[in-house]
Amino acid sequence: MKYRIVIEEDEDGMFAAECPALPGCVSQGKTRKEALANIKDAIKGYLESLKKHNEPISPSVYEEMVEV
Repeated sequence: MKYRIVIEEDEDGMFAAECPALPGCVSQGKTRKEALANIKDAIKGYLESLKKHNEPISPSVYEEMVEV
């Protein structure tokens, strides 16, 4: 499954990552690469928890880039 994530650098130089399709699924890291690895782990854990509790899993989001 593929999920869109957003990574932003905060005023302290930390990188915050979130997955908008999975409410509350957030993570962070000291670098962008670390934040990316951490949000992947958070998404996996989130999905495992949904399965464990027989909750519906949000569908993947497909995103395209367009040039204007």
